[in-house]
Amino acid sequence: MKKVVALILALAMILSLAACGGGGNTPSTTGAPTTTKSGESQAPQTTQSGSDKPLAGTYDITVWVADAIVDLTKKQIDDYNKTNEDGIVINATVEPVGEGDAATQMITDVEAGGDIFCFAQDQFARLVQANALSRLGDQAGAMVKASNDEGAVLAATLDGTMYAYPLTADNGYFMYYDKRYILEEDLGSLEKIIADCEKNEKYFSMETHTSAWYMASFFFATGCVSEWKTDKDGKWELNDTFNSANGLIACKGMKKLLDSKFYISSGDEAGLGSGGCAVVVSGPWAFKTAEGILKENLGAAPLPSFEVDGKSYHMGSYRGFKLLGVKTQGDPVRNAALHKLAQYLTGEKAQMERFDEAAWGPSNLEDQKNEKVLANKGLTALREQYPYSTLQGQIGGAWWDIAKVIAAEVKEAKSDADMQKALDNYTKALEEFINMDPEAAKAWGVIGGICGTSWDTDFPMKEVSANVFESDVLQLKAGEELKCRQGASWDVNYGENGLNGANVVVPADGEYIVQLDLNTETITLKTK
Repeated sequence: MKKVVALILALAMILSLAACGGGGNTPSTTGAPTTTKSGESQAPQTTQSGSDKPLAGTYDITVWVADAIVDLTKKQIDDYNKTNEDGIVINATVEPVGEGDAATQMITDVEAGGDIFCFAQDQFARLVQANALSRLGDQAGAMVKASNDEGAVLAATLDGTMYAYPLTADNGYFMYYDKRYILEEDLGSLEKIIADCEKNEKYFSMETHTSAWYMASFFFATGCVSEWKTDKDGKWELNDTFNSANGLIACKGMKKLLDSKFYISSGDEAGLGSGGCAVVVSGPWAFKTAEGILKENLGAAPLPSFEVDGKSYHMGSYRGFKLLGVKTQGDPVRNAALHKLAQYLTGEKAQMERFDEAAWGPSNLEDQKNEKVLANKGLTALREQYPYSTLQGQIGGAWWDIAKVIAAEVKEAKSDADMQKALDNYTKALEEFINMDPEAAKAWGVIGGICGTSWDTDFPMKEVSANVFESDVLQLKAGEELKCRQGASWDVNYGENGLNGANVVVPADGEYIVQLDLNTETITLKTK
């Protein structure tokens, strides 16, 4: 029941989950989030050591990191145990929890959450509001500020106070391409790249009409913004200019890609080479796979420009960071010991190890100058894309579904009027979300690739007993996938393995009632 109450409190804030993208990861402000601090007086103060008392001792903790670095993190903690001079011994259980999921799980039940956890920077504001992050002291903050990328430091700072440690500076996207088919002199022009793909019968792969994270690239190119913040009561305040003259220009540029018979909506780097793709828009996380496929034929470049009515517009992108937080601890000595470990895990040596292991782009300034990092084609392309990028901040969780519909409708558009209608539909959906009735914000629904829909329709559920919700009878087919979510938003959703779990797969054709039991955090497909 504790989880359910916390869940309701989290939803009352209606704060966003950024998804990543692809990645992950997950929207836009140009500085630190503006959300007001909550519970600050309860957060333990720490200096660099965090306590005047000796820190020697054994600490049993839980650490949440991405699956790709679980084993490396275990090794790094072992190294810390052997090398720290404070007599600290960390007995850690390291669990795979993705950066895009960590904040929702922490807010739902802070007490049960990881003691140290990685999270995407767009999760930052709501973690501070939930009092889930232990503040850095002045000495630790100064050390972090001096040794890390300025943008990453800003991403971990609210009203001059640091609440997290920068982990990476690599959450963004650019273009991988096959040098055999895409001419170097064509890299700056979307139209020329499309022509190269069509000439060679190779695909241009970008999740344009299935992911708002990538689709926004065209709107950022023309100067449009979608900036979200919350007032003191947790209500959204929105500055969105997608439905504008510049937004229509973005749609026209986007349609050039959507109309190509060699366009596919995917960000899977495995499509390169024998997969038939000459271009894949993705991020640094795809570099090792892409390099393994194309080897010397792999190229990486910032996104190109498109032309509308004789004027050129450079495609934009989202830009973000991964951060590492220490959960608020009741014991100041334990709190100080965990901060010591967090400083080690985000230090120069550890960040370089993550680059070597998983090609994660370091936020540490010395690591960024390392020859191996500078030689990474993907990170180089990401740096070149930065001037055209928008810092990812908090966003209403329903926006991702609302915005991606623009591209789906533009793809079917036959005229400028049809494209303007897509923008008008977008505005209407935004207004409905912003002004959603409180009861609707608490309502549960089923969403998926079901009943002729494509993750764009919520089928209502009703409460049949305490914290147990059921849908009407749904005609489902084998292999279809679904989840349950609240308030038509991805802020809080349940899947196969509970909160933010994997999609539930329908086992066989039939009529089903979808049941969500919040008491056990399970979804059951009940046959009629």
